Amino acid sequence: MQYHLNGFKPGNYQVPDEARKPYPEPPIVDLPNEVDVLIIGTGPAGLTMARQLSEFSDIKTCVVDMEPGPLLFGRADGISCRTMEIMEAFNSSEMVVKETYQLKQNTFWEPDEANPENIKLTHKIADARAGLSEFVHGIVNQARLHELLVDGMERSVTHLSPHYSRELVEMNIDESLTQDLDAYPITATFKRVDDAGAGKTETVKARYIVGGDGARSNVRRSMDIPLEGDSANKAWGVMDILLNTDFPDIRVKSFIQSKKHGAVMTIPREGGYLCRFYVELDLLGKDKRAKDVKLTEQDLIAKAQKIFHPYTLDVKEVAWWSIYEVGQRIAERFDNRPTGSSEDIIPRAFVAGDACHTHSPKGGWGLNTSLPDTFNLGWKLAAVLQGRSHPKLLSTYGTERRKVAQQLIDADRELSRLVATRPTSGDDSEQARVDTAKIEAFMKRQSGFVSGTSIEYYPSYICTGQENQHLATGFNIGQRFHSAEATRVADGRSQHLGHLVKADGRWRIFLFGDTQDPTDPSSAAYQFIDFLANDESSPVQKYTPKDSDIDSVFDTYAVFQQQDLSMHDMHDYLWPAKGKYGLRDYEKVFHAEENNDIYDLRGIDRSAGCIVIVRPDQHIASIMPVTAHEELTKFFNIFMIDQR
Repeated sequence: MQYHLNGFKPGNYQVPDEARKPYPEPPIVDLPNEVDVLIIGTGPAGLTMARQLSEFSDIKTCVVDMEPGPLLFGRADGISCRTMEIMEAFNSSEMVVKETYQLKQNTFWEPDEANPENIKLTHKIADARAGLSEFVHGIVNQARLHELLVDGMERSVTHLSPHYSRELVEMNIDESLTQDLDAYPITATFKRVDDAGAGKTETVKARYIVGGDGARSNVRRSMDIPLEGDSANKAWGVMDILLNTDFPDIRVKSFIQSKKHGAVMTIPREGGYLCRFYVELDLLGKDKRAKDVKLTEQDLIAKAQKIFHPYTLDVKEVAWWSIYEVGQRIAERFDNRPTGSSEDIIPRAFVAGDACHTHSPKGGWGLNTSLPDTFNLGWKLAAVLQGRSHPKLLSTYGTERRKVAQQLIDADRELSRLVATRPTSGDDSEQARVDTAKIEAFMKRQSGFVSGTSIEYYPSYICTGQENQHLATGFNIGQRFHSAEATRVADGRSQHLGHLVKADGRWRIFLFGDTQDPTDPSSAAYQFIDFLANDESSPVQKYTPKDSDIDSVFDTYAVFQQQDLSMHDMHDYLWPAKGKYGLRDYEKVFHAEENNDIYDLRGIDRSAGCIVIVRPDQHIASIMPVTAHEELTKFFNIFMIDQR
């Protein structure tokens, strides 16, 4: 798709440029008095949490932001492979894929040794993240991603919409009520910041609060959670521009190092014309912030023109620009519990996204780390609020996501040093040539982390079974379920199995059969399915509410090696009767494809088969032998609540 030809226009890219208009400021609606979950901030963390919770009609959610309406410009741009997978869980990936610039190549430019005032191409490579997912790393305006999440909220059963023009001025937690699940220990006071409501305050009481309110988070400050790490001492400029240039790689992501004037990183944007520039600026003095740098967008353009010599940059329009500082900081803890608390202490307030980790934007990690924060937390909150899981489950959020945030901080610190010609205030040397090969090596080494596909959670009671990893070496326990295709038995359709794991709070159980006929009652696969369906100790029997569909908590799929199978020969549990009419579900049984065999792709033991348990956030919780009936029950007994 092409857009922005005659100037940048925010809004829905499905509307032609000449007709597209910015999102109108939404009407002001009074805040509710009491909610189950209060979300502060409409960035990627806040909207991802809201999008998940909007699917549960029995959970009352409120989303609040101090801005007058939805985001229109700039900020984050990269959409990682993992973020694409999460958008697929929200049934929104097709639009993101359609609209984004797909990142396929990187180029590296350095000073020309023969003429150091000029830059020259050293090499061009394929993007290191290719093949890590069925999705490709994409570039799109963050505002468009927000719009897709908000649209999904509004179309959900709860018709959830954000409340804008409210500033959180005070938040209190009644510690005497935090261990009472039915209580509302959170009291939040808001001030209207729109002209019509100036001076008006509103109070909301909540069972839980999630602060996705940015680096200067009022939620984090209210909990007295300090940020730890390095303060910023390096400034960069960023701008989205429409330009004419003779630079040959303007539509390829490029790392450019000049001899005397610093560095630029360019990222082509969606639509075919727009491009983002990250421009290296001078070092910040002690106690200085980016806001103290008195530069304009014209200064950024002039600096970039010097770096690009001998190529010309004729900038026609600056759609958005900003100056930011490079600093890496992380919150001491991600919830209101004191450091060192046991998992039996129930957290009631959480921070996510930039509220608990800050860093430079060059690696594209901000949005792509913030969004998975609450994708991790959302299903856990829903499970506890609905009485399906013990509240100790909530303590795993901080444990799992703080480890990821620390990895992010470490990686960003390294990347910031690599792409800058003078990376620290202690470096008084002349502008030095930086070997772009080191940047390339970094991107290759960190490709799994940059893409989000290698993010791994600690071994815990919801990530266990490492002794069985050999049964499926390509499904790494603790990492996300790496999708691959299989053929649906009922109709012959090729289906990505990872796309079956939707953001609906359900657990997925994938059975990969052995060499035995799965319709034979004596086979291990048949006996496992019969155990799920009929044994009183089965987690399906214990944790599925009496009047609910059989797959309302555990959605089970089977993949077999045998090609010649019939649905009507399968155990009834694999084509269950559901809904008010008892209609059969024919979409739960698959066989491996002949030329794209999932057993080979994911290293599944053909002779033994295996069970892969996938959490509601798409991460693999455990791998077990097909015969591990008792072990499966024990796994869920640790944190789930009997519904019988």
